[in-house]
This record gives sequence, C-alpha cells and structure tokens, in this order.
Amino acid sequence: MFHQQTFITIFIFFFFFTLLLLQFTTPTTPPPPDYPCKPPHHSHHPFCNPTLSISTRATSLISLLTLSEKINQLSNNASSIPHLGIPSYQWWSESLHGIATNGPGVNFNGSVKSATDFPQVIVSASSFNRSLWFLIGSALGVEGRAMYNVGQAGLTFWAPNVNVFRDPRWGRGQETPGEDPMVVSAYAVEFVRGIQGGDGIKNVFNDDHDGLMVSACCKHFTAYDLEKWGEFSRYNFNAVVSQQDLEDTYQPPFRGCVQQGKASCLMCSYNAVNGVPACASEDLLGLVRNKWGFEGYITSDCDAVATVYEYQHYAKSPEEAVADVLKAGVDINCGTYMLRHTESAVKQGMVKEDNLNRALFNLFSVQMRLGLFNGDPKKGKFGKLGPKDVCTPEHKKLALEAARQGMVLLKNDNKFLPLDRNSGISLAIIGPMATTTKLGGGYSGIPCSPKSLYEGLKEYAKTISYAFGCHDVQCDSEDGFALAIDIAKEADFVVIVAGLSTIQETEDLDRVSLLLPGKQMDLVSRVASASKRPVILVLTGGGPLDVSFAETNQLIASILWVGYPGEAGGKALAEIIFGEFNPAGRLPMTWYPESFTNVPMNDMGMRADPSRGYPGRTYRFYTGSRIYGFGHGLSYSDFSYKLLSAPSKLSLSRITEGGLRKRLLNNVEKEVYEVDHVRVDELQNCNSLSFLVNISVMNHGDLDGNHVVMLFSKWPKVIRGSPETQLVGFSRLHTISNKSIETSILVDPCEHLSFADEQGKRILPLGHHILNVGDVEHTVSIEIF
Repeated sequence: MFHQQTFITIFIFFFFFTLLLLQFTTPTTPPPPDYPCKPPHHSHHPFCNPTLSISTRATSLISLLTLSEKINQLSNNASSIPHLGIPSYQWWSESLHGIATNGPGVNFNGSVKSATDFPQVIVSASSFNRSLWFLIGSALGVEGRAMYNVGQAGLTFWAPNVNVFRDPRWGRGQETPGEDPMVVSAYAVEFVRGIQGGDGIKNVFNDDHDGLMVSACCKHFTAYDLEKWGEFSRYNFNAVVSQQDLEDTYQPPFRGCVQQGKASCLMCSYNAVNGVPACASEDLLGLVRNKWGFEGYITSDCDAVATVYEYQHYAKSPEEAVADVLKAGVDINCGTYMLRHTESAVKQGMVKEDNLNRALFNLFSVQMRLGLFNGDPKKGKFGKLGPKDVCTPEHKKLALEAARQGMVLLKNDNKFLPLDRNSGISLAIIGPMATTTKLGGGYSGIPCSPKSLYEGLKEYAKTISYAFGCHDVQCDSEDGFALAIDIAKEADFVVIVAGLSTIQETEDLDRVSLLLPGKQMDLVSRVASASKRPVILVLTGGGPLDVSFAETNQLIASILWVGYPGEAGGKALAEIIFGEFNPAGRLPMTWYPESFTNVPMNDMGMRADPSRGYPGRTYRFYTGSRIYGFGHGLSYSDFSYKLLSAPSKLSLSRITEGGLRKRLLNNVEKEVYEVDHVRVDELQNCNSLSFLVNISVMNHGDLDGNHVVMLFSKWPKVIRGSPETQLVGFSRLHTISNKSIETSILVDPCEHLSFADEQGKRILPLGHHILNVGDVEHTVSIEIF
C-alpha cells in the first residue's frame, strides 16, 4: 500500500511539474510591440494628445529631450527614452514585393510564419496595370501592419525602389519597374498610395488625411544604378550626370513618388552625383523638400553616411561627414555613424542643435502619422489586423494574378502555344531553376505557399519527367546533359528552364555578360535538337538576356520570360502554357545584344553620341540593335487598332504669358517657324491643353484575354537631345474574342510631348507630333497662334 501511494504521489508531482514546464517552454505568440503614451504614467504629455496638431506634438516632444537623447534617435535602431515612456524603435523593415527578411525590423519567429511573396517588381511592372500595382501595395501594407501588431515588423518599410533600369547589367534592375521614367513614376505612385493606406484602403479603415497604415520610402535618390563594375563600386562611384538627363530620366520617378504618391520617406543613395555624395547634397535634398514639397523623413542608405568620408573622401573627418549630411537634410542614418560621431561634431561647432531638432521633427512626425503616439495600437484603426490578415486567400490569389499578368511571351512560332491539356501529353522539364521554390528574387521573405515551376506544370501533364541538365545555374559542366537529352527524346513536349538567379544578379553584384550563364546555351540547343518537336524555352531572372540564338532557332518554338514570378509562379506558368490564361505582359526594358557590354557602365549619359561610338541607353535614346524592344510582348490573340478621336491641332496662344508672346510676335516678321519650341515653364495653365486619344481595340483571336495598349509619340523634327520615341500613356484592358473594345489615354502635351534641353529645362517642340499605337499613326500639330 505504501509503495502504491508513493507511486501515485510521485506521478501526480511529475504530471503537474510537466504541465508547468510546458507552460514555460511551449512557443507562444510574441507580445505586441511596446508603445509610447502608455497610461497611467506616460499618457499625460502634450505629445500624446491626438487632438493637437502633429507639428505641435512633435515640437513638444523634442523640447523634452537632452542632447544625448536626441543623438540616440539618429540611427535606424532608435534608443528608448525611459523617462518619457518611449520604447526603442527599429526603422528598417523591407517590403519590396512582400514582407522581406532583409533588415532587422522583420522576423518570422512568431505567430506569423510567412507572408505573401508577390512577383519581383520588374515582373509586376510588365503587367502595365496601375490597379494591380495599387492592390499589391495595399496587400503589403495590410500584412506589414498585421505583423507589427504581433511584434514581428516595424511600420516604416524601405520600398519601393524607383531607380530607372538604365544598364542591363545592373544587379538590382530586377527590383525596379523598368527603364521608362514615366512608367517607373506611375508604379511608384500606385504602390505608395496602396501601401500607405490611401484611396481604397482609406474607405475601408475610415482613414484621415494624416493617418498612415505603414510608411513607404522612395529609394535610392538619385542616379544610383551601379553595384560593382571594374574599379567602380556603389560606395565610391561618382555619377556624372547632365542637367538634361537628371530632369527627364533620373528624377521623374522620385518626383512622382513624392508629389503624387505622397511618400513619407526618401532614401539617399551611396553614390555621389557630380562630385557630391547624394546624402550630402544640399542641392538634391533641398530640391525634394523645397521644390517638390516633400513631407516626411530622409534616411541614408545603410552606412551611406560613413561612405561620405571613408569611400568618397568628400569629408575630411567623420564629424565633417555627419555635419555635411545633417546640413543637407538627412534625418536618420541607417547604421551607427551618426550615433558615434554627432556629439563630437556638436562640440566642434560643426553641427548645431537646430539641425538635430529638424531631423527629429521629421522622424517624430512620421511616427505620429502612423499612430505610434496615440496609445495602445490595438485600439487604433488598424488594431484589429493580425495573423489572419497575412497569407489570406485574397492575397495569394493576387500574387497569382500578378504572376499571370507579368509573364511575357517573347516568341511563339506558328502559334505553337498554347498546348492542349486534354490531350494527355507527356512533358519533360529540364533545368536547375525548374525545381526551386525560391522564385522571388532579391528582397524576398518566407512565402505562404511556394510552388516550383515543375510542380505547377506537373498538374497539367499526364506524365512528367525531370532532369536538371546543369547542376546549378552557373552550369559549369555537361554532366547532366545526357539525361536531359534522353528524357527530351521520349516526351511529347519539352520545357527548358534557363536564365538567371540571384547568384548572377543581386545587390552588390552586376553582371559582366548578357548571355546565358555557363553552358546553358549549349544545353538548350542540344536538347532542342534531340526533341521530337520544337521546345519551349522559359527564361528566369530580372535582367535582359541576349538569347538571339534561341530567337532564330526554329527548333525553339516559344520563349516565355517569367523573371522572378514569386510564390505563385509555377501555377501561373502552367496556366499560360496550357491556354488557361492568355499572356499580355510587355517588357518594361530593352533587351540588348552581348556587344552592349562594351559600353562603359559608368557612363551615365542617356543620349547617343556617334562621335565616340556611344549608342545611348533605353528605348528612348538607344540607336543600336535589339534582341527585344521595350514594350515587346505577344499574345495568343492578334489585335488591331482604330483611332476614334484625337485633335489635329493645338494652339498655344491662350496659355502664353506676356513676355513670351511678345518675343514670339517679334519673330513673325522673320518667319514664325524659326521658333521651333517653347519652354514649358513659360506657359500658363499648361494642363488645359490636355486631350484624350480614344482608341478601339479589336481581338481577332479565339481566346478572350487582356491586352496592353501603348501610345507613343515622335517629335516633329530632329531637335538636339530629343528622344527617338517616348511612351505617352498605357492602358491594360480585358478583351473578348472577335470583339472590339474602346479605351482612352489622356495626353498632357507639356508633360508627355516635351523633353529637357541641355540646361535641364523642359521644352515643348512646335510642329507636327506623331502619335502612334501599333501601326496606326495620328498627327497633332502644335502651333503658336
């Protein structure tokens, strides 16, 4: 009896001990983030009163800080202020095309284990769909705020990247919306509005003017598009840029991001611009605040304050570097350089406390717009967002739709695609990128439901076989060729997945060649020769490729560019190959031949210069041969256009100010047409000249599908510095088989038909401007009187 009682006692003891142990060892949801203005001890401060203006609250808070406390706010990892009840804050979170693991602000160690992985930006840009860009931004804003609410993210996300994709070798071109400044600007505007909670989200959450769901950041300002090329790196590179190129290529995306998108953050870049580091340039950062009306905070790229002294050698000491960037307008340093050297700079008289107060005003103002000083965030308008709002069916469906819309059909001889799913075909899939589920490219997180290209295609074939062909994307040997050729001989159809990965192109790494890596070209050609039928070539990667060998090879019937399509890329590819989705993506960048690698990457000039054999850059100015042009993209349907209405003549007489009118009248006696252009800034109420171009689009195919209408302009005659052609506007619309649909594109002549002269002033050429959509042309004559 004794032994039995002892056993029961011991059993009960261990049972409850185990329960107690489990209580402390079982993973639990991390606590929500700490927050300022917590009652009862710290909610009485004026800066906690949401009925006061943000300006008043931010100024009040700054007045309560010591010099040391101010300095400790000047890092991405801002220190706590215990006596005011303000916790530390991590400014650095990333959300380029999904909540990403880059940066210390985000983690996936709590109740949120993954987040929606949308296609890389260059792929989403290929959709030419403004509403899609807005919806992606909105989804990222919801997921970002939801992760903040459970302590797994900050609220300040450093995206989007709106640098122009100037050089095809650039490792980060994949992160951008392409090479056209108007398209990049349009993407920036929609993405920022979406992620910050504007427009549609505003209605859902009953938002107010100042409220932000999360904060977006336009990066990298400016003329940044070189990682490492020869002796040049992004840390020491001095981008020599003309005022002309700054005005009509490099700056428009940032201007749109700030003025129309209302971004609450701007990131200055590592490089110098015309001899002055971007983060130390009072001219550049002053332009943003004083001319563009930017209201937000300016952060340096990570350690970009240090580069002012250590790489650019612009400053003579660390203290001088800190002084330079603070005086220029930088508010926060990603890194610790300002933490370590600002106090010394103040003591040496290089930095005034007013500089710090300005920086803190901008930082605290954005935090207040985010609601961080309004008490418990769970009681705020976004407080109910949580794990249930991440990886939702709607967001995953949106990721699939973005991948569908962004994939580009480059070649389709004899309408080889789509394949018939119902014919019970056998497929051979070849290539090392076919089985990876890491399809997001740079700045990715942990996807919700990743699926490889192979897995997507497997669901559509009766039988499927796979061979890697190359052990990896570098493809240094032919060890896997034999098996790839063998399965190609047996299958009804062959899909070869070739191209790039982030091993070839990524941050801090530019490419040296535009050809397929290693022996990939040999693999593709030999498999194509062995296959029963012509093969389908699928290209991965964000940068342009010279695949002229495949374009001219009749054994390669179809070429599809999928880029980095995100978590739903496998399904989207299968739907396109088997005709469940009619492709409509268009390339947002020129695909150059390998010979373009002879062009110096450090030459920032956009316009061609025949005298030195310089071919120019991007479709607007490039004069050389192309593999595929900007805007190229095929469909399973054929389309034709009919221009329904557009004006034939525009007169500037009613919008010219007195001085300009007098000068023009003085020229009449000579011959008025000696005046070949007018300056846009001399025209009054210029947008009153805007007009609609109404277009009818006919789908001649047997399949419904989306179609991207692109309206271009050409100049009346060759004026020094004018582009070869320029995109005026675009519209993505859904078309019905064998039916027509109408669309309209708004043309603002002072914006869309102008360009910058050598002084960086926009000029509007007079005479006959040619508008074209497809092979349909229309002339609009711009006259003075």
